[in-house]
Amino acid sequence: MEWAPLFLSFKLAFVTTFILLIISIPLGYWLANSKSKWKPILETLVSMPLVLPPTVIGFYLLVAFSPSSAFGLFFSEVIGLKILFSFTGLILASVIYSLPFMVHPIQSGLSSLPSSLREASYVLGKSKWETIWYVLLPNIKASILTGLVLSFAHTIGEFGIVLMIGGNIPGETKLASIAIYDEVEALNYAQANFYALILVIICFSILLFVYLINGGYVKRFWK
Repeated sequence: MEWAPLFLSFKLAFVTTFILLIISIPLGYWLANSKSKWKPILETLVSMPLVLPPTVIGFYLLVAFSPSSAFGLFFSEVIGLKILFSFTGLILASVIYSLPFMVHPIQSGLSSLPSSLREASYVLGKSKWETIWYVLLPNIKASILTGLVLSFAHTIGEFGIVLMIGGNIPGETKLASIAIYDEVEALNYAQANFYALILVIICFSILLFVYLINGGYVKRFWK
């Protein structure tokens, strides 16, 4: 029984979710408050992974970071960073593919806040960043939690894009979703069921916990 695919899947999900949180807070704030003419274009780009097949994104990432391309040559020769068929490449692909699952809840949560909340903070002498961190974000904790869980769960379930970018290298890029596919191809259903069942149980538990928290059931239970 190999545990490495499961370990890699959860490692990738944790790293990707952390990076997405850092990126999505300023991006979600800008999208929620900006009136720029470029806003629809950026919103479209963020949402593209929701409608594009993962193989399309994977193909263009392969082309972009290929050693034969100028972009890929810059990363490999100048920065010394290997993107294709590496765990770093999996992180990059996962961040792009799961971006809307973090940005959209944060953007929606910030958009739903009354403008008076921000204005009251400014009147009290708070700066823009103090208002964001100490006033606005604490009021959208449910949205942030939703974004964290959706991004985490979506990253665990990725298959097509991570297979194209990372390949199937044991101990480095072979995730649980790829291991399931390999075991099914080999007609080893017991092993495939082992990986699949663990993912189902963990994802179900995480989602159930979020719904309990957001629905207030946990607070009512402890009362």
